[in-house]
Amino acid sequence: MTPRTTLAVAARVLRQLRRDHRTLALLLLVPCLLITLLWWMYDAADPATFDRIGPPLLAIFPFTVMFLVTSVTTLRERTSGTLERLLTMPMGKLDLLLGYALAFGLVATVQSGLAVLVSTTLLGLDLVGPVWLLVVVAVTDAVLGTALGLFVSAFARTEFQAVQFMPAVVIPQILLCGLLVPREGLPGALAAISDALPLSYATDAMIQLTGSTSTGEVWRDLAVVAAFAVACLGLGAATLPRRTP
Repeated sequence: MTPRTTLAVAARVLRQLRRDHRTLALLLLVPCLLITLLWWMYDAADPATFDRIGPPLLAIFPFTVMFLVTSVTTLRERTSGTLERLLTMPMGKLDLLLGYALAFGLVATVQSGLAVLVSTTLLGLDLVGPVWLLVVVAVTDAVLGTALGLFVSAFARTEFQAVQFMPAVVIPQILLCGLLVPREGLPGALAAISDALPLSYATDAMIQLTGSTSTGEVWRDLAVVAAFAVACLGLGAATLPRRTP
């Protein structure tokens, strides 16, 4: 793995994204629009509900959007033969995946920053913990979505199959992360499954930031999410085929 090659791959992906205005709009605006829609729903009926579920959704929306866009984009590059041509050059698969992760990670930083900015300023989201740490958790979770999208794209042959990984990989994590039912209230088997899913730790970190200035548990949860992201990138490098089937 060489930093120069990784940066070259990241620059190439960013140039492509800059030309793809629709994808760029999807990446940057959709989380802001969804969190605004949620605030609108609860503003008149029960504003406290938005303060309760808003922070976890700031982790879930970037994770979901980055997973979907990354898996489909990577698969499109593979089926068009672009990845195969790139891998004939002197570069490792980890160089390629890290370049993609770096490029989409930069986009995720802007995306999460915008969503947190809209939530804490325009929508009046109450937060006890530091706002900058909320941004860090949201960005790390978006990077996790990117890494997971890169990993699962190796197992899909069409864009339709890549989208089908969404209900299999993403939705169970949303159901069990503590957004709908507190994790401590889940049945034993479901609680054990929840403990093994990375989105649960991102949600725990966000919930912790809403009610406490203590950041010790937040950093612990953040380390777990980052470890999952690194593991997904490693598995993606191990399973990414050099030749398109």
